[in-house]
Amino acid sequence: MSSASQATVLPMGVGYGVVVGIGFFFTLLMLGVSYVQNRYTIYSTKKSEEFNTASRSVKPGLVASGIVSAWTWAATLLQAGTVAYEYGIAGPFWYAAGASVQILMFSILACKVKQNAPQCHTYLEIIYTRYGVTAHWVFIFFALLTNILVGSQLLLGGSAVVTSLTGMNVYAALFLIPLGVCIYVVSGGLRATFLCDFSHTLILMVVILYFMFSTYATNPLIGSSSSMYQLLQEASVKRPVDGNQDGSYLTLKSNKALIFGVIILCSGSGTVFLDQAYWQRAIASSPATAVRAYILGGLAWFAIPFGFATTLGLSAVALADHTTFPTYPALMSQSQITAGLSAPFAATALLGKGGAVALLIVLFMAVTSCASAELIAVSSILTFDIFKTYIKPAASPEQLILVSHVMICGWGLTIAVFACIWNSIGIDLGWLFFVMGLLIGGAVFPAAFAITWKGQTKAGAISGAVTGLAAGLIAWLVTAKRYYGTLTVSTTGMEYPTLAGNLAAIMTGLIVTVSVSMLRPKDFNWESTRSFNITPNDTNERAIVEKDEHSAMRVEETPTADEPVKLKRALKLACVAAFLLTFIMDFLIPIPMFLSHYIFSQGFFTFWVIMSFISVFFSTAITCVLPIVETWGFLSQLVREIARDLMGLGRRSAMCNHSR
Repeated sequence: MSSASQATVLPMGVGYGVVVGIGFFFTLLMLGVSYVQNRYTIYSTKKSEEFNTASRSVKPGLVASGIVSAWTWAATLLQAGTVAYEYGIAGPFWYAAGASVQILMFSILACKVKQNAPQCHTYLEIIYTRYGVTAHWVFIFFALLTNILVGSQLLLGGSAVVTSLTGMNVYAALFLIPLGVCIYVVSGGLRATFLCDFSHTLILMVVILYFMFSTYATNPLIGSSSSMYQLLQEASVKRPVDGNQDGSYLTLKSNKALIFGVIILCSGSGTVFLDQAYWQRAIASSPATAVRAYILGGLAWFAIPFGFATTLGLSAVALADHTTFPTYPALMSQSQITAGLSAPFAATALLGKGGAVALLIVLFMAVTSCASAELIAVSSILTFDIFKTYIKPAASPEQLILVSHVMICGWGLTIAVFACIWNSIGIDLGWLFFVMGLLIGGAVFPAAFAITWKGQTKAGAISGAVTGLAAGLIAWLVTAKRYYGTLTVSTTGMEYPTLAGNLAAIMTGLIVTVSVSMLRPKDFNWESTRSFNITPNDTNERAIVEKDEHSAMRVEETPTADEPVKLKRALKLACVAAFLLTFIMDFLIPIPMFLSHYIFSQGFFTFWVIMSFISVFFSTAITCVLPIVETWGFLSQLVREIARDLMGLGRRSAMCNHSR
């Protein structure tokens, strides 16, 4: 029997039901949210500013929830499970620590955007204003390349799980997954996407806690941290991990996990700093809360790969020899491992069909929520940076909305086609995950400096990005050839070649952009970026303020006199928090345990599991409870308005004074 058929535990109809049914459920939900928003609030999805930026007014809880949703790819869950299966407990920790840093660091950029380009729609508009047409097109290339790679990973990971668990045709999954997402994003715009992100994150947290409590408290196959510890010790004897202290799964002394941590630091920097989805959330947040939103989002996201993979990834190791494991009596093949199937197989082994369905739903939530962020982000680039900049500068808001809708659908088709190409030539989620950083890493520091360093020049920005790409490709291919003697999909996806490529790309980009800029330094005046996109109509539109001060959907007033002081204070907070938390997560905790070669005792492993529970509860509070607390006053008022409308008493003008 093939491994694929061994793993297929659900009927094919379930696969189509989840992909099509849940997708269209969220389409209907989005339509309902948009109808309520247009009828009962002052924010019309028919306005370009609202559709693309949510009127720059979203509060930190909802932004943090959106950040967590956007950064929780299928790869977050699947690849985190994979590194737990391959490296033990070090894998989930390095995934979480290595990829949380970028969100924390981005809080600095979020503050600088509010300081230096408060009315931008995309970060590429800043590039265009500072450096002109050539640099603009160079960074458009890197931005779209980033979105292609991210979108491809989403679809490859999601389709691999759906196909493995249900037998659904992989190409059907690749095209049907983005279909429903395109429809509901077109229906609602950025604010409604935030609200669907919140619902996705809520479901995600519930399912993760379900798996955690089942694994460590109630399931007869494991049921406690002590049982998990014993099973992992047995696995360390039967299948020792190469590069780990004594082959143990219970240590942070893991050479390959450390290499993976460095790779994800590099590749994650590219996927955050060059992905318009993260800039869009900074743009959508209110100025006073942008920094807080990203710090909370980074802390909240840490718990997802850490808690999820410490549960299901380690369960895959513990139950690999059990009769309930889908591949029993064989172990997982290398292709199944790199496709990210460790967590789905563990869920099936622990909970049977119920576990498979729960895992299928949560992965679909991760795919669709992140895909929605990617689609609206790319549509903003194609609409504002290409159509409005080069094709029709005088485009009306109605025309911009129409173009945004077309671009969303076009990009959904584009990433589906690319995912089909990758799948047909044998490139999977794991390969793309490791290689992505070396392709885009060169542009990380040039893009970040465009909004933070007034001394960066046009020549420095362009040369840093381009030479970084060249250096990454050369280091990657040369290392693969030198270590393995041949260039294949398998050898180019190994740890050492991708590590060399990632480091070469990001460090070359940094060194070149700084060196070239310092040769002929210029002192850029930020007033040119602070003043673009400001028109009388925009000012009037953004000056409207909700009477209810508790509304999370309130548009802030035109910046007050003390706004620069608040932003400077926020920038200090961002710098201190980002660097301090990065030091704690990536150095203070893991490095001493790595250097000491410490293997966890049963008591310390229990403490580690408890910390994973605490982190998930903390994340749930930030992403699921805080948004409700922040919007409670608004929601109460909204319910009263709907009730009045249903009873025929009419609506108060305070909430509905807008053009629909």
